[in-house]
Amino acid sequence: MQRSVFFISDSTGITAETIGNSILAQFEGVQFEKHRLPFIDDAHKAEAAALRIKTRWAQSGDRPIVVNTMADRNLCDIVATSGALMLDVFAPFIGPLEDELGTRHSGAVNRSHGMVDFAKYEARINATNYALTHDDGMDVDYAQADLILVGVSRSGKTPTCLYMALHYGVSAANYPLTDDDLEKLELPSRLRAHKPRLFGLTIEPTRLAQIREQRRPGSRYATLKQCKWELEQADRLMRQAGIPSLNTTHVSIEEIASKIFDQFGIEKTMF
Repeated sequence: MQRSVFFISDSTGITAETIGNSILAQFEGVQFEKHRLPFIDDAHKAEAAALRIKTRWAQSGDRPIVVNTMADRNLCDIVATSGALMLDVFAPFIGPLEDELGTRHSGAVNRSHGMVDFAKYEARINATNYALTHDDGMDVDYAQADLILVGVSRSGKTPTCLYMALHYGVSAANYPLTDDDLEKLELPSRLRAHKPRLFGLTIEPTRLAQIREQRRPGSRYATLKQCKWELEQADRLMRQAGIPSLNTTHVSIEEIASKIFDQFGIEKTMF
């Protein structure tokens, strides 16, 4: 079975797509053809969106699904003329909240992902810059780091640091364990003073070899033998140093970040 899904928003569409994907993931036997229509913030754009949905229905023969986060009820009604199944993300919550708070919702667009709180936005940018300048041990000034990820090359340190910075404003640095570190089985001197803020990432050898082969085809760096040795040594080093760690092979970046935050008691919410 295959169905067309449209994520429609008067802003970026991030909320509609995130919530929509979480719901659709519960239906494993269905293949979803996904379309994101952001910035549907006037009647003309809503009519164009409705026409596109109708056209897709005519082509596929199956009724499309719309995951909608538009705040303007009139725009929602226009899109609904397409005949699609309308899943309004906000509808179940707006009414009860209006009753509880004793006030009407504003209907303003671009509130969840716009630059509404400049201080928080700047914190995210600063944290992202920090992650970039402290990537792969390039800068050893870890005084401002909320945490420091350690692990062998290509174990997921950089993308995890950037995710935590961009979405949560967490200043995360990372340090790649080198062959020299692994042979000595000693925590590098530059990290010893920051041990309470260290967290290790590891990965299964076969997966690491696949990732490295894509980066450096045919190299010793990408051989399964080298990957196994590095990971075994890294595991010994982290256990010896008492560094908590996580195997990232079957874990998404979002889950990795959540587990790290739980380990360190970080309670920052997504911006």
